[in-house]
Amino acid sequence: MTFSVQVKVMPLKELLDPQGKAVMSGLRNLGLQSVGDVRVGKNITLQVEAESAEQARLLAEEASKKLLANPVMEYFEVSVQ
Repeated sequence: MTFSVQVKVMPLKELLDPQGKAVMSGLRNLGLQSVGDVRVGKNITLQVEAESAEQARLLAEEASKKLLANPVMEYFEVSVQ
């Protein structure tokens, strides 16, 4: 079966997010003062051939650990549809 797997990669909360700060500055320059914080990450969609949703999730987690996310600076969340 083919499963669609979403991998959300975000910077660790303890670290500064320079992209988020740049977006925040741009929003403020546009007069959008009510935005309190911005964090910029990645959303990656994988089409995974697997026997079950659990196997697809495990394959996506392995891909995330080995390539898609940098564990020193980022965390990831996997969801299977």
